[in-house]
Amino acid sequence: MASRPPNGNLGKRGLLLSPNSVLANALLRSIDLLRPRVLAARPSRIEFVVGTQINGAPHLGTNLVQTAAFLLAKTARRKFSIDTTVRFGALDNAPHEVVLDPETHHAYQQTYFHALGKDGVDALVEDYYRAFFESLAEATGTEYVVETYTDQQATPGFRAEFLRTLERIEDIRWWMAPSHGVVHVRVPCPDCGWAEKRADRTKLVRLDEDGATFTAVCLDHGDYGVHIDPEDDAPYLDLATLYRNLVKERAFGRDTTTLHVMMKGGDWTFGCQLVDGALGALGTPPTAMPSRIFTPQVLAPTGAKLSKSLLREQGRGVLPPDVEPWMLDTTTWSGDVDNYVDALVWLVGELLTDPKHFFRSFTVKELGRLMSARPTTPRVRAHEMGIYKRYFDLIAQGRKTTEIRVNDSSRKKIKDGSLIRFRCQGDEVLTRVTKVNRYASFEEMFDHESVASVNPLATRAEQLANIRQIYPPEREALGVVAIGIELVDPPHAENVRAGSAGRT
Repeated sequence: MASRPPNGNLGKRGLLLSPNSVLANALLRSIDLLRPRVLAARPSRIEFVVGTQINGAPHLGTNLVQTAAFLLAKTARRKFSIDTTVRFGALDNAPHEVVLDPETHHAYQQTYFHALGKDGVDALVEDYYRAFFESLAEATGTEYVVETYTDQQATPGFRAEFLRTLERIEDIRWWMAPSHGVVHVRVPCPDCGWAEKRADRTKLVRLDEDGATFTAVCLDHGDYGVHIDPEDDAPYLDLATLYRNLVKERAFGRDTTTLHVMMKGGDWTFGCQLVDGALGALGTPPTAMPSRIFTPQVLAPTGAKLSKSLLREQGRGVLPPDVEPWMLDTTTWSGDVDNYVDALVWLVGELLTDPKHFFRSFTVKELGRLMSARPTTPRVRAHEMGIYKRYFDLIAQGRKTTEIRVNDSSRKKIKDGSLIRFRCQGDEVLTRVTKVNRYASFEEMFDHESVASVNPLATRAEQLANIRQIYPPEREALGVVAIGIELVDPPHAENVRAGSAGRT
């Protein structure tokens, strides 16, 4: 009943050719970039963090970064046997409107949060990202959370870290603002929400154990003062891009149980030089330095980054003919959301087959060519599980009808009727879930499940001994799930509705 998947690797077919690089030469697989940090920190979970400005419909580069986060979370969970999740940071502090004071010529901006309010921001996330993330979660078996910048800046951890950086502001200000040394700390007017864009007249007037006090000037309301401390989530703290990332990564680095992996587009490789300089100036220990993965950058034929802001500034005349409409506004994709996600998962999955393909840039023409070469019939969505050869053969023969796993996050969404694709040494077999039972321990599980259905070739004692060699006590402490399975007839497997797979 087992079938070998079709050869879908573009590199093997010669359709995707990439030069070697220093980083690619050091890796066998793209996920290996995380292995040193995983081995050093021994985290209990890994969180892939991806931030996006919500100032309009996403373009291809944005969705590519997000898809890579979900796929790498899936791969890390399998490779390192650690729970993973994706954290989507909705950057609602992006400027909604910018005006110029006619008298002083100081620029003022109002964020999306201040212009639209929480409900308006939530509506944007729902319109542009919710269905996309739900589909990605289903396709990759990866859970996700959404956090706005407004929520993040209000947390005690973020504010406390910000105050710590103020104690060393002279050490970091030339890293954060190398041209003029003025770090942009925007504290919007409490009355109207407008703030000086470049913080020209925003001054730190006091810093002590009670927090920090700033003064600023509002276009309409004149002089005002605000006080920032860790316990009070008001007033609003709006940091410029580099400074925001410095504080965020410092705050994440203090969590010793979770490895936070910053997912960033390839254009961020240059900016992170400044962030790392500031991290060094703050004396950040090596174990707290951020772990980052830079995804392939999407380029126009000129070599410039595919940019919607450039389009807004210069008009559609700057667009080369190779830019298809959906690449700039992915909501215009001709198919439904699941079809778009399946196409992106296939594309990014191919790029991840070799570090040479992933850690590089691609022109829109090349990505368009690759997308046109994708399979016209996507694989059925199913939870995927690697399994040892002896158990794989028993499943393929129909003799093993119960699969047991620890009840980590990747199993909690499996339900009756879900599909599971078991993989082993290039072979795979598709099964359907007939039951899902959860227990506190392996002993309790064997008290209720048929020993022969788990492994017809071993006794209860033998199976428990084998299981204990695979799962240490801390993994068993997560609980145990017994999954009843039946074979899905391979000739008809691709006719199963993709939605029946459920999310892991």
